[in-house]
Amino acid sequence: MLMCAPKESGSWTWDLDDVAEPGLESMLEIAGRMSAVLEAHALLAPDSLEWDWSIAGKGVLNVSCRMSIRARPLGDPALPDRLRACRPTGNPQADIGGILVLGSGAWFDANGVRHGEYRLVELLVTSNELGIWAEVSVFHDVWGQCDFRGDPQPMIHANNAPRLASALRELDRVLGATAEPGEPTFYGRAEGYGLAAPDIIDGLGPDLTNATRG
Repeated sequence: MLMCAPKESGSWTWDLDDVAEPGLESMLEIAGRMSAVLEAHALLAPDSLEWDWSIAGKGVLNVSCRMSIRARPLGDPALPDRLRACRPTGNPQADIGGILVLGSGAWFDANGVRHGEYRLVELLVTSNELGIWAEVSVFHDVWGQCDFRGDPQPMIHANNAPRLASALRELDRVLGATAEPGEPTFYGRAEGYGLAAPDIIDGLGPDLTNATRG
């Protein structure tokens, strides 16, 4: 059974200050290039965008938006204006500081059977006065050497982890920047282009199921 954690089990961040300008157009352009790589590896087929509104010096507003992009790809030149048209009434200075790209990806079970899963991989591109960066996060247990119950899963790991590693390396090349592992969580941590090996005791990894979902 595929399990999903409420926080990421691994994440990777690219600092793009040297290769891209801040702003919505840059965020969408970067999201488009990254999504093309992830989709080619069957990890994320974009179908919608989510974002919050914020005001410089005041922080994030309590307003979120979501837009389907099935009929308008990320490279659509009209897309930035479509997103800006959703600006909340009464906050003409509000801006978009980050874009979350959502969609489905494929994972393979121990027998090599392919399964689809919504939000298998998440992509976030963020821009503010401090710069611009992107993050790829994973929440499911198919990427680790053990599942969230602690049971070793060598075939599932072999069928999925190399695909993620290959995509992350390709993203380095496409972006002209090197991924940095994100902060560890209770559910795991990134190491290189995969997840760090768990501590194995008596043949089992840690049992994380008390706080997982799915």
